Amino acid sequence: MKTLFTWRRALLGLAVAGVIGHGSAVSFGAEDAVIIPPPSLDGTTQAHSETAVFAGGCFWGVQGVFQHVKGVTKAVSGYAGGAANTAQYERVSEGDTGHAESVEVTFDPRQVSYGTLLQIYFSVAHNPTELNRQGPDSGTQYRSALFPGNSEQQRIAQAYIAQLDAAHSFNKPIVTKLETYNGFYPAEEEHQDFLTEHPTYPYIVINDLPKVAQLKQLYPNRYQEKPVLVKAGM
Repeated sequence: MKTLFTWRRALLGLAVAGVIGHGSAVSFGAEDAVIIPPPSLDGTTQAHSETAVFAGGCFWGVQGVFQHVKGVTKAVSGYAGGAANTAQYERVSEGDTGHAESVEVTFDPRQVSYGTLLQIYFSVAHNPTELNRQGPDSGTQYRSALFPGNSEQQRIAQAYIAQLDAAHSFNKPIVTKLETYNGFYPAEEEHQDFLTEHPTYPYIVINDLPKVAQLKQLYPNRYQEKPVLVKAGM
């Protein structure tokens, strides 16, 4: 884990400095999207805005996917599951804080439901059958987890996981855990909008740009070309 963190941190510095160009990568291979049915149970609300927290491996790619979903008004990379005083990238990367790299998604439920966001999360944003890892990253900080913000989200998520498992939508059981929401802590500025700012960064090219392409291919009616960026609102 420490070796992987050191590798990823070193490449991050090179990417920010503009040293790394397209194709200069160590290849791990991207996860393939899985076509799954929408949830049978979904919520209805008259609210104009709602938030939901998703953890599914490195937050760069998860954020990048949700930033391209119509109806999403904000997607922030950060940490959930641990305490405020350990919510820093280097500390979380040690794997013992209880935090998972997560994305807080703010959305208009009149345009996109929580159930639809779950469908995208399970089918495109990450592989929900991988335990404590995604792609080249391993450790509990890369676990598949949902942090429902209310009882309705909890109910919808539980029902959808049961639905997908019963239908054998994946070749292995879903390992995604529903965890108690006890706060979300935004990540450092350098981690916000990372996919958009560093489209030639090797990790992004290999692991995350394919997810955005799969979103566009599988959910064309849900896809928006222009991403909703965090820094645009700063």
